Amino acid sequence: MRAGQTGRCRSCGNRIDWHQRTDHRPIALHPAEVATADVPEACRWHLSGGIAHPHDDGSGWCRIPHAALCPRPTTHPRATDPRLMALRRQLAVRSRRLIDTGTFTPASPTPATTLPNTDRDRPVRPVVRILLTHYLGEGPVADIRCIAQTRQRHRCTQPILDPAHPAGRWTLLPIQPHRGQLALPGGSMAVYDLNHLPYAEQLRWRAQRCTTHTAAPAAADLALADWQPLDPLLHAAHLHTRLPHPAPPQPHRR
Repeated sequence: MRAGQTGRCRSCGNRIDWHQRTDHRPIALHPAEVATADVPEACRWHLSGGIAHPHDDGSGWCRIPHAALCPRPTTHPRATDPRLMALRRQLAVRSRRLIDTGTFTPASPTPATTLPNTDRDRPVRPVVRILLTHYLGEGPVADIRCIAQTRQRHRCTQPILDPAHPAGRWTLLPIQPHRGQLALPGGSMAVYDLNHLPYAEQLRWRAQRCTTHTAAPAAADLALADWQPLDPLLHAAHLHTRLPHPAPPQPHRR
């Protein structure tokens, strides 16, 4: 049985439980069960063996995606459903308390015009090739953090990109359709390719662990790995058709 990973929403600060779906993509669920009769059918989820399924299980209780309840602006189609308004207001009150006490600072929304649209900038969410499989990262390659637990019971702050070890290389690869999808129009996408690295090093990246915690397998994970299997149709907005330029050298300081 797989266990969910507890976290907090970056937008509102409320607690969420991360679970994997049947397609191995993560989903953030509201941590408490809710009466099925009070939830729109499209928002009903249930857990079986630790895997999240997008429907109810016939019982009187179900789980809800956090995106449908988040008090911050969201694009979820059921975010304004009147049956969820009471629970959304409760989360809004908790979020305000966290902000007022300084416990939580909401992430500033990034305007669409500031997203990297030129080949000079590195993708905010890069496509990474690990063990011949394409994944979509949650953030720039250099910012992807280790998910292991430290001795102080906090999440490790070290990146998985280690300058002392061989790194990936940017390359253009054909856009391949996902399983069951029709053929996609021809084209290439920029990919941070790790396939040339040793097998153990690719496993380290896929497990999202720094070199220190790779050598300490007994350390528990405090979060789910951020990798999402790439779906070219679902993630089309994150596909870049040009290779990013290397970062310009920093001026020498005397």
